[in-house]
Amino acid sequence: MIHYETLMVALRSLRAHPLRTALTLLGVIIGVTTVVTVVSIISGMNAYIKEKVLTLGADSFVVSKFGIITGRDAFIEALKRKDMSLDDMEAIQRLCTECVYVGGDLTANKGVHAEDLRLPDTAIHGSTANINEVQTLDLEAGRFFTDVEVEHSRPVAVVGHDIKDELFPDVDPLGRTIKVDGYPYKVIGLLDKKGSVLGQNQDKVVYVPLTTWQNNFGAHRSVEIVVKARSKERTEAAQEQVRLIMRTRRHTAYGEPDPFGFVTADALDQLWKGISAGAFALMTFISGISLAVGGIVIMNIMLVSVAERTQEIGVRRALGAKRSTIQIQFLMEAVLMASAGGVIGVAVGALVARAVEALSPMPVTIPPALVVASIGLATLVGIVSGVFPSMKAARLQPTEALRSE
Repeated sequence: MIHYETLMVALRSLRAHPLRTALTLLGVIIGVTTVVTVVSIISGMNAYIKEKVLTLGADSFVVSKFGIITGRDAFIEALKRKDMSLDDMEAIQRLCTECVYVGGDLTANKGVHAEDLRLPDTAIHGSTANINEVQTLDLEAGRFFTDVEVEHSRPVAVVGHDIKDELFPDVDPLGRTIKVDGYPYKVIGLLDKKGSVLGQNQDKVVYVPLTTWQNNFGAHRSVEIVVKARSKERTEAAQEQVRLIMRTRRHTAYGEPDPFGFVTADALDQLWKGISAGAFALMTFISGISLAVGGIVIMNIMLVSVAERTQEIGVRRALGAKRSTIQIQFLMEAVLMASAGGVIGVAVGALVARAVEALSPMPVTIPPALVVASIGLATLVGIVSGVFPSMKAARLQPTEALRSE
């Protein structure tokens, strides 16, 4: 009951100065808002990257001329490497005993025509027939091209949903003809609708046989070799076999770096985690400064409040109030202000995160633990900020407090 009455006194004191209370909360609100917004976006992006972007399975990897480039020097060095070729792909396919599927892929953006309709900047993939096994390309209708069609450079194509919607809006695209840079292709398959990933349309795509792609658009491009291992546990063994095969074909001396690169789901995941961790660390630093400023402001306001209410404290002490009661009252005021700032910050942060989700391709996730932790952090700031002012209020002598003006 005593603590309830003390809480009511603290609430009345805060309501007596609403503007001062609101301004005092700004630092805490800004800090908590930043934490909630950034963590919500990063949490959503982490889940999104794993689900949508990291299309390689744990048992698959890509061997390419570049691999994963993280700096200018690495990019310049990679440019000097020899292109990956179909011969390299066939060597891996022939010699790698730990590999189940070995496929190849080339990509370029080109315009696609069908009669009078045109779809610009479409991703045209030249692939082997088994690329759908490695990257799990699901079909809505029709079929994927076969090894025979790749071997004989047949002009056939598997198209994404945007090709159907834009070039064949009212008819079945299967059996129809599209033209890419003037070269005709017969549509034999339609991919499942995927939507956009980070603003990149995944349905504006065409797959044609790799050999046909090379005949029409040039064979002087490096092939990305996509490999699927026997199992997740055998992926590393498959990589080592591929590394040995490629180093032998490139006549790479012992101790020299690989003249090619690997792209794995784990490496992409680690790269993204490094990027997101850097962003999180920066935002945490900014939020920490805001919370520290908010805590200092709360402490200063509480010290001002103690000075203003010295006579009130003296009267209460003279009427029998204990030091602990006075201390708890002022500590409660600091905690209530900080906690209120935490709740408001969580609400504003959630609104900002949802606005980002609505206005951009970035998804968000607001974990319940984040809400609890944010309010708990704000409460802790209030406790730390209120300790000194509350102790100062409790130590005032009744006689001296009553004489103050």
